[in-house]
Amino acid sequence: MRKMFWTTVSIFAALLASEPFVTSAHAQEVDWQKVDDAFGRKPAVSGDVHRYGFPRTDLTVTLDGVTIMPTFALGGWVAFKPMHGEAMVMSDLVLLETEINPVMLKLIEGGLEITAVHNHLLRASPATFYMHVGGHGDPARMATVIHDALAVSKTPLAPPAAAGAPPAIDLDTAQLDQLIGVKGQANGGVYQFGVPRRDPVMEGGIQIAPVGPMGVATAINFQPTGAGKAAITGDFVLIGEEVNPVIKALRANGIDVTAVHSHMLDEQPRLYFLHFWANDDALKLANGLRAALDKTASTKS
Repeated sequence: MRKMFWTTVSIFAALLASEPFVTSAHAQEVDWQKVDDAFGRKPAVSGDVHRYGFPRTDLTVTLDGVTIMPTFALGGWVAFKPMHGEAMVMSDLVLLETEINPVMLKLIEGGLEITAVHNHLLRASPATFYMHVGGHGDPARMATVIHDALAVSKTPLAPPAAAGAPPAIDLDTAQLDQLIGVKGQANGGVYQFGVPRRDPVMEGGIQIAPVGPMGVATAINFQPTGAGKAAITGDFVLIGEEVNPVIKALRANGIDVTAVHSHMLDEQPRLYFLHFWANDDALKLANGLRAALDKTASTKS
């Protein structure tokens, strides 16, 4: 009897010890080619996250005389992270007002969750809205649902054409890097920053990482507008006690706050996303953004 007991304990202990390897094996078993085929495009891969871009290159959106580049504020995306042998999906879809409910209906019919619908910008023409979607399950099936939902909008679904030479970033990017405190990168004529929070963000018992591709890092975008000026937009990722200090810091530096809202439903800690806009001297705006970042528990290199 004692021998049987210890044999059982040994088997149970072996199973527990092997669990990380089982989870890793499941992550590797995701057939990403099926997801690529469902979307008709290849992803950007960061760690174990596969992120697919759906920019609204079909739209010409202007705000305060600035024509918005797709990478500046029209870059819809869908990101998958393997978990528990399946995948978590998070996405931010860029839609016109008339597209919101047709797309939402398709997503609901496909078993996905709508976690937020809101604006990012004010005064833009045409107005754009942003639908956040979440779910867990087979990634190829969820990709098919999202693709079919986007098909009832005018979001371009054909494989993207080969990119030509991007516009030059006519800004002092080295100085911007120093002021923001992390290294930025050029993307389609826009200079972009991702500033992670110091503490991990959890959802469904899983750490959401890498944070940039999963949409939980503070995003800051500079679009040059000439003579050392830039339009800025993006979103701060904040806990509740940081929201109003950041609002005050931005407003004190001439930066408009355009939205404050959630993106998810059950993340830990509870996060709020604060969107902003300005068009002014780029270094002046970077100083204002740094003043706001200093009110948050964010990393700085």
